[in-house]
Amino acid sequence: MTDFQTLQSLPLEQQIGQLLYIGLPGAQLDSEARSLVEYVSPGGVIVFGRNVAAPEQLRALLDGVRQLLTVEPLLGIDQEGGLVDRLRKIFTPMPAARVIRQHGDLAGARAHGRITGEVLRLLGFNMNFAPVMSIMTEDRDLLSNGLYSRSYGRSPGEVLGYTMVYLRGLQRAGCLGCAKHFPGIGAGEVDTHEEMPVIRLTHDDLLAQDLAPYIELFQREDNMVKAVMVSHGGFPNIDIHRGLAGGRLVPASINPHIVTDLLREELGYGGLVVTDDLEMGAIAKHSEIEEAALRAVEAGEDMILVCARPAIIRRAYDALLKAARDGGLTRERIEMSLRRIAAFKALTQPPLPFDPRRFQELSMEVAELNRKLNYAYGGKL
Repeated sequence: MTDFQTLQSLPLEQQIGQLLYIGLPGAQLDSEARSLVEYVSPGGVIVFGRNVAAPEQLRALLDGVRQLLTVEPLLGIDQEGGLVDRLRKIFTPMPAARVIRQHGDLAGARAHGRITGEVLRLLGFNMNFAPVMSIMTEDRDLLSNGLYSRSYGRSPGEVLGYTMVYLRGLQRAGCLGCAKHFPGIGAGEVDTHEEMPVIRLTHDDLLAQDLAPYIELFQREDNMVKAVMVSHGGFPNIDIHRGLAGGRLVPASINPHIVTDLLREELGYGGLVVTDDLEMGAIAKHSEIEEAALRAVEAGEDMILVCARPAIIRRAYDALLKAARDGGLTRERIEMSLRRIAAFKALTQPPLPFDPRRFQELSMEVAELNRKLNYAYGGKL
C-alpha cells in the first residue's frame, strides 16, 4: 500500500513524477511509451481511445505500466458513457448521463456506476474521471460547450441525486471516481478543448447553482468525493485578480483564487485535486506547457494531466523538476500534494483477475440497460 512515507522517501525526480498524470502514445508499451514512463515515473496514467484495441491488450498495457513503476500508479480513464466512452471499441457502448436522467432512472445510474466500476477493474484500472457535475438548463443546452449529453440534470438537486447514486455504484465496485469540472462550466459558451470559456456568473450565483452539488457532497460524513478535477473555465466575476499583463483572465485550473481560495479554503475540500488536460486549447493557446504546469501546482493542484504528446509531457516534468531544484517549488509545497496523493492511492483497489466470461456478462448487462432506456448508440444523445 502506498503511504506518505513511501512517497517522501523517493528521490526528488520521482517525487515530481508523482505530480504528473500522463497519457501514452498508442496501444502498446513500445520503446517510446516505455521510455516516457521511465523518464517521468508518473503518479498516474490515463487511457484514451487510441490506447484501446482489445480487452486483453488493454489489460496487458496497464499491467506493463505497473511493472515499470516502483510506486503503484493511478490508472484512469474518462469512461462516462455516451459521447465520452473510451471503451466503445471493445465493450457495449454505455448510455449517456442525460439519457439516464431523462428516464428518471436512479436505479439505472447506480447500475451504470456498478458495471463501469467492475469493468474497469477487470481491465486494470483503479480510477474513473467521472461523473460530470455540470448543470445543464434548457438555456445552457443551446451552448456549444460539448456538455449537452454529459450532465445528470437541469438543477442542483438533480445533479446531486444522480451523482451520489452513480458514485455509490462505481466506488462500491472498487473504482474511485472524480467529480468534474469544478467549479462548473455548464454556462460556458465554448468547449475547453478549443478555447477558454468565460463564465460570467457571480460568486453568489455559483454558490446557489453550479457549486451547490459540490457543497452538499463535501459536507457528507462518508466523504464520497475523493477527487475533483478543476476546469479551464475563466470566472471574471469571482476572480478580482485578472492575472498576467494585459489583464488576461486566468483559467480556473491554474488559478489560486479558484483552487486554493475557493475549493480548499472556502469550501473546505481536502481531497485530491487534479487539472483538466493542460494540452487542451483553453490552456495551450495561451501558455507554454512549462508555465502552465508550474502555475497549476502553485495554484494548489496536486496532479496535472498532460495527456497527448510525449515531448510536451517531458517538458512539463522538466519544468517542475527544475523549479523544485531551484527552490521556486518548495519542498513543503511538494509534500502537501504527496500527502494527498498518498491518501488517495491508499484507497485504490487492486485490479480483478481478467475474466473474459465476466467481461461479456457485464457487456450484456449494459445492452439490457440500454434496452430499458430505449438507448441506441449512434442515436440522439
